[in-house]
Amino acid sequence: MTILGFYYIVPLVSVICGLWVFVSKRKHLLNTLLSLEYIMLSIFWFMSLHLTGLGHESYFLLFFLTLAACEGALGLALLVSVVRTHGNDCFSSFSVLQC
Repeated sequence: MTILGFYYIVPLVSVICGLWVFVSKRKHLLNTLLSLEYIMLSIFWFMSLHLTGLGHESYFLLFFLTLAACEGALGLALLVSVVRTHGNDCFSSFSVLQC
């Protein structure tokens, strides 16, 4: 396997690790938001390697990075709202009946 193959394997392993943390560590909202950001950055890393390897322009990468930043800002706003209403970000303290 060449060194170029390792450049593609590392971001894919990062995505898999981020998905594993997202699925297994669901006690706090902050943990899930951080794992989502890690997944988005790993996908950005993989796409940037792939598009530069093909010789394409990187305008789509800027669009993707902008959407990832907006997703992070919305997640932080949701986290602040949840902490203000419920007092913490622990999922076990949430109730379906309470809004």
